Amino acid sequence: MARPTDFLLLQCSLEGGARGGLAAAAALFCAQSPVPVHLHRLAWSAEAGEAYLYARLDVPAPLDADALAPLADLFRQALPEEQAVRVSRLEQVFVREGYSRSDAPVFHYVVEMDPDAGWMPEIARWYDTEHMPGLAAVPGCIHAMRLLNHDHGPLSLACYDLVSTETLGSPPWLAVRGTAWSDITRPHFTHTKRTMFEVVPASAAPKEIA
Repeated sequence: MARPTDFLLLQCSLEGGARGGLAAAAALFCAQSPVPVHLHRLAWSAEAGEAYLYARLDVPAPLDADALAPLADLFRQALPEEQAVRVSRLEQVFVREGYSRSDAPVFHYVVEMDPDAGWMPEIARWYDTEHMPGLAAVPGCIHAMRLLNHDHGPLSLACYDLVSTETLGSPPWLAVRGTAWSDITRPHFTHTKRTMFEVVPASAAPKEIA
């Protein structure tokens, strides 16, 4: 089934936890992809041994699931050291420039989750009207975006480009996390995964944020 697609997300784990060659592989994938894309963000977590490559479609459009396997094969050819590759269709449902929008991103923080049954509408309202606008306005946050993963869960990805990991412990960030509405919605997260990535400089390809 074709699903609305703004980005492709390529997730891979690497042999020995090394990130060497990621930037070149990302550039090669974007140049050769049969679906016209350009690099949005390349991020790496040494702790998780995992890389996330966000490739933005040149023209957002519904994409069929049959297109994903050839895309995974293409990335495997570009980065043969990989252990596993997953390609997902992502639909953008929220985006906001951050307080520190003029700074270069150094870290990329992602919160992934599935909602309890029946809770997605309430969680989406909380995310899009209170939580993500509030976090985007915190000094140190460069960019905030929420995406729906139509292939490999969890369903919801809340993504934040940051100047420093210390942003997460700052009083303004903690104040946004500690609201009454947050206390209502967060217990209904399931399969929650929180990952702090380093942004990998993509000198071999253009880098964009918006």
